[in-house]
Amino acid sequence: MRMGYGLHMEQTQKLIMTPELRQAITVLQLSSLELSMYIEQQLQENPLLELKDESQENADQMEEVDAPETPGDFDIDWQEYFHDSSDLGMPKAEKVADQLEYSYENFVSQVLTLSEHLMFQLSLSRCGPREKLIGEYLIGNIDGHGYLQATVEDVSGSLGVAVEEVEKVLAIIQTFDPMGVGARNLEECLIIQADQMGISDSLFRKVIKDHLVDLAKGKIGKMAQVLGITVQEVQRVADIIKTLDPKPGRNFGSPNDTRYITPDVVLEKVGSEYIILINDNSVPRITINSAYRAVLSKNADTKTRRFVESKLNAAAWLLRSIEQRRLTLYKVANCLTELQRDFLDRGVKYLKPLNLKKVADIVGLHESTVSRATSNKYIQTPQGVLEMKYFFSSGLSSTTGPSVSAESIKKMLQEIVSAEDNKDPYNDQKIAEILKRRDINISRRTVAKYRDEMGIAPIRKRKRY
Repeated sequence: MRMGYGLHMEQTQKLIMTPELRQAITVLQLSSLELSMYIEQQLQENPLLELKDESQENADQMEEVDAPETPGDFDIDWQEYFHDSSDLGMPKAEKVADQLEYSYENFVSQVLTLSEHLMFQLSLSRCGPREKLIGEYLIGNIDGHGYLQATVEDVSGSLGVAVEEVEKVLAIIQTFDPMGVGARNLEECLIIQADQMGISDSLFRKVIKDHLVDLAKGKIGKMAQVLGITVQEVQRVADIIKTLDPKPGRNFGSPNDTRYITPDVVLEKVGSEYIILINDNSVPRITINSAYRAVLSKNADTKTRRFVESKLNAAAWLLRSIEQRRLTLYKVANCLTELQRDFLDRGVKYLKPLNLKKVADIVGLHESTVSRATSNKYIQTPQGVLEMKYFFSSGLSSTTGPSVSAESIKKMLQEIVSAEDNKDPYNDQKIAEILKRRDINISRRTVAKYRDEMGIAPIRKRKRY
């Protein structure tokens, strides 16, 4: 076999990810809030981009009509952006003189954190300066669930105070709202709540101290046998314990919590039709700065012209990408509305199985494009604000016709459990048989899987005596 060096020419086709295509993909998968931040970043990096001033729009259009055009030496295909001051289909914000309708969302304030709530109560207490200092340190060591994460010995050593002083201040904090805050473990948390509710039942306290694990596992019969009482007595105590909150601080926010969700698509039902609105009101309206036209029309040096041309091309591609995102999002939302019309009209029980391929075939896009268009985006519907991925659900076969979505089956499962007799609840096999009578083929294991995903307890924990 002969070996050697040679020079050959070969023509092949390759898919190259250009910077423009990469930008279009990035813009497509951004939510409205993320797109706003992305545009703000582009405004800082590209001097040819500027925020559109609605008040000056008409005046700018008149100036463009009157200004004479000077043909340049280069044939630039994006010169048309200077003549059209629109932003590629971005709808103009309507000016409403009087806003007559208000909702509670207009007056939402920042969520109060647990630490702020406790500090406020500490400031109203009769504690002296020394005690308040200890109290502030203790509150700083209470986690988001309301439990104290430091021992009194650690606090005593850090502040240089007696353990008895720390215990005294901690006892004061444990009287604060919410009930059970400042506890060092679950047992103490429940006991604090029982004391504040005036529950003095000795059986109640014994169950909390010695049988919480068995109670969590639903072993009512075993507890009754060990305690030498009837199962009805154990059930009575268990019902009281269920009214207590094992995580008293969870109803409060934290500084890093997301306060609200801004839907990317709004679906409004007007009469018998659904109107699709792409919610881009929060997205900054941008345009290309026409002042840089002089750089291209005058005798500027080659380096300057190339810089302006590159930035102008990037600005034009950004505007195209934003408009393409809007059109793609509208197409996908319109397709989902048509395919899931029964769900929008009647609820989750009528949600149909759907996959990305079916939507992609209908709208004429690739599956990956549909995935990017629906990822990390929310849609406001008559059924609530939902993630767009919610419309895509796996399905199970039905004996009478079309398959049924997993979400619909979960809804049926929840209704079956809600209507069961608490003294004789259904096991997973019985639920599977009930669903089979409704023409839904589902195994016992699948019922158990869906039940766990919905947080529905097994039969031994649902049974009452």
